[in-house]
Amino acid sequence: MLAVDVVIRTPNGVVLIKRKNEPYKGKWAIPGGFVRYGERVEDAAAREVNEETGLRVKLGNLVGVYSDPKRDPRGHVVSVCFSAERAGGRLKASSDAQDIKIFKHIPWRELAFDHARILKDAGFK
Repeated sequence: MLAVDVVIRTPNGVVLIKRKNEPYKGKWAIPGGFVRYGERVEDAAAREVNEETGLRVKLGNLVGVYSDPKRDPRGHVVSVCFSAERAGGRLKASSDAQDIKIFKHIPWRELAFDHARILKDAGFK
């Protein structure tokens, strides 16, 4: 399965969502989700961010491709991760998010999947 994740930087920190569903229900995560058949990963990234956060984003650099077969308990999910900046919209939890917050101090022990590694690769400490 192919997925996307988007690290959204703001002047106040990074945008994380609290997952509404399993796996990792109640854990904080980078916005993202599955790429639809026939969809470009860039389009999927923008769509998923908007669905989960209410924001429109301008995609930046590729943070990395994450392909460890054990990164997602649902199966082998490969994620293409982008950095992004807010380009509009209003921050609100929706879709698969039960809450949304901008973190200046990342809750490292409360992160889902391999998102601690992704955030470190994106330059967060």
